Amino acid sequence: MSETLEEVPADEGRGLPDPENAPVLVVDGLVVEHHNRTTGEVFRAVDGVSLRIGAGESAAVVGESGSGKTTLAMAATGLGPRSGGDIELLGHSLASLSRRRLRELRPEVQIVFQDPHGSLDSRQSVRSGLRELRGLQRKRTSWIDDAGLLESVRLSPDLLDRYPHQLSGGQAQRVCIARALLMRPRLIVADEPTSGLDVSVQADVLGLLREVRETTGAALLMISHDLAVVRSVCETVHVMRHGRVVEGGPCETVFTRPADDYTRELLAAMPGARWRARR
Repeated sequence: MSETLEEVPADEGRGLPDPENAPVLVVDGLVVEHHNRTTGEVFRAVDGVSLRIGAGESAAVVGESGSGKTTLAMAATGLGPRSGGDIELLGHSLASLSRRRLRELRPEVQIVFQDPHGSLDSRQSVRSGLRELRGLQRKRTSWIDDAGLLESVRLSPDLLDRYPHQLSGGQAQRVCIARALLMRPRLIVADEPTSGLDVSVQADVLGLLREVRETTGAALLMISHDLAVVRSVCETVHVMRHGRVVEGGPCETVFTRPADDYTRELLAAMPGARWRARR
C-alpha cells in the first residue's frame, strides 16, 4: 500500500543539513539589475525587497505584469541573478554556497510554473517523467509509488501512460504539483499556477495547494497578479510595484485596510470584489 502524505515523517531523508529552527526563506534588501549591453542603461527589476517565510507558512507576492515578482522569486531561490542584498535559503546564505552545495539544496525547493504543458517533456509519458526523477533522486523519491503519488493530487493512476498533450490544463498542472511533491520539498514556489485555467479548475488546484501545505508542512511562496487567488491560499502578502514592495502584511489586513493607493487600485479592479477598505 502506498504511503499517504501524512504518514511520511517530515524530517526523513533530508539531503542537506540546515541550521536549527531557521526560516525557510529570508530575503534582505534584494536588488536585481539588468544591463543593456547596447545602450549601457541599467534597469532595476527588483529594488531593495525584503521578506521572510517560516517553515510551513504561506506568503504571496502580487503585482501587475512587469512588477518584478517573478524576478524576485527566481533570484530568491538561486535560479536567477542577484545584484545586491542577502538571501538565506533553508538557513544557508546563497552567497556562500558552492555550486555543488546549491545543487544539493535544490531538491528542497520545487517550482510550479504558470504553463504546465510547457513544464512537461512532450516526449515523455507521466510515468516515464516520474521514472526519470526517481533515477536522479532515488532515496528522496522512494517514499511513495507512482499510483499513490497521482492519487495524492486527485488524479487517476490511469493517467500514468498519457503524454502531456493528452492531459487537460488542470490535469497537467496537478501532474506538475505531483512531480514537485515527489521531491518532498521544504519550499514550493507557485508562479501563477492557475493562470489560464477554467474557474472551476482553478478552485481545485488552489484547494490542492492548501492541502499540500497542510499535510506536508512545506512552505509556499505564491507569485500572482490575482488577489482573489492569493487571499484564498496565503497568510501574508507583499504587493510589488516597479520592483519595490509598497505594502505587506497579513492578507486580511492588507485586503480590508490597505495602506497604499496602488493596493487599493488592485483591489478595486478585482472582478466581483467584495471588500471594504477603511481609510
